[in-house]
Amino acid sequence: MTLSHDAAGSGPALVLLHSGVCDRRMWDPQWEALQAAGYRVVRADLRGFGETPAETGEYDPIADVWELLDSLGIERAALIGASYGGKLALAAAARHPERVTALALLASGLPGRAPSAELRAWGAREDALLEADDLEGAVALNVDTWLGPDATPGTRAAVADMQRHAFRVQLAAEAAAGTAAPSRPEESGPEEADTAEDGPEQADTAQESPQTAPAFDLSGIAAPALAVSGAHDFADYREIAEDLAGLLPNARHLDLDWAGHLPSLERPEEVTALLLDFLTGAGVAADG
Repeated sequence: MTLSHDAAGSGPALVLLHSGVCDRRMWDPQWEALQAAGYRVVRADLRGFGETPAETGEYDPIADVWELLDSLGIERAALIGASYGGKLALAAAARHPERVTALALLASGLPGRAPSAELRAWGAREDALLEADDLEGAVALNVDTWLGPDATPGTRAAVADMQRHAFRVQLAAEAAAGTAAPSRPEESGPEEADTAEDGPEQADTAQESPQTAPAFDLSGIAAPALAVSGAHDFADYREIAEDLAGLLPNARHLDLDWAGHLPSLERPEEVTALLLDFLTGAGVAADG
């Protein structure tokens, strides 16, 4: 399957991978600015989000990313991922480190790391709402949880729209397949979608130990990396960002005292400037 996507601009390639409560529209605030700065920008809807159909069987989300870039003739790219998109960016970089020029990880997940009890409890609340057919309640829970205090009403409405659409697509696919619960990339919880190296067996085992090590070796990722966390986010994601500074050979951690889980939507201009500054410092030179 070729992921639904947009590709525009010229220069070094940047790939934007969305969070599990959004789709590729979450990058609207950065889309034109990154092109104007001299980059070729690609953003895609992962399976079950936006315009890409859901998948109820097994598939390899890492391969989806690289197959998309192959189809566009992109050999090397900087990967910018939010939450689940960050987790996928890490997994993609671990598989093909030679193809990654830089990694910007915004409140990223970490392959192989189990959620805390707090995060599992949140996931149970979401599951209960979905099982009760309270779609709007589940949407509101996600919006209230994942957006920080600086998010505008317009941003909250946009995230609600993306999450609502994802729920409908994924739940419809599960119903058609005759399965009981959505199998989707979520921001949290035991059901968080797994990369190929981080499968359901590991997720079940990892419940016993919140400090489970990554499912595969990240030490081969030599590209410069920036791990961003938000002070208003779950402790899981703040800890992951801190850990990544040690797990990746060429990484640094930046904590934003104003941010929740989706900083690129909460203060978009500030995060765009942050990303451009990081890319410049990482040697990913823009055209012009």
